[in-house]
Amino acid sequence: QVQLVESGGGLVQPGGSLRLSCAASGSTFSTYYMSWVRQAPGKGLEWVSDINPNGDTTYYADSVKGRFTISRDNAKKTLYLQMNSLKLEDTALYYCARGPRGIGVRGQGTQVTVSS
Repeated sequence: QVQLVESGGGLVQPGGSLRLSCAASGSTFSTYYMSWVRQAPGKGLEWVSDINPNGDTTYYADSVKGRFTISRDNAKKTLYLQMNSLKLEDTALYYCARGPRGIGVRGQGTQVTVSS
C-alpha cells in the first residue's frame, strides 16, 4: 500500500517562500496523477494543484496560480510544491494525495503558517 510523507512546512513571513516535499513509497508513483490539497483552520479541504504522471501538465487553483509551482521527480518518487509570495491566507495544513483533486490516499500533512 502506498504511503505518502509530507515535509517542508514551517513558519514564514508574508511574501516569503517554502518548498514542500512529499515522499512516496511503492512502485507505482510514476503512473499516478498527484495533487496537493490544504485545510485552513476551521475550513474544509481546498484543492491546490494537480500534476499528471509524467509531469508535463499541471493545474492550479485560482488562489495560488502564478505563485505556486507543482513538480515531481519520478526517479525519486517525490512530489514538490514550490510556494512563493506567500499570503496570510495560505496558512493551512498541506497534504499531498495520490490522484487528482486530492481524492486518493493522503499523507499526514505538513503545517504552513504565514505570519508577520
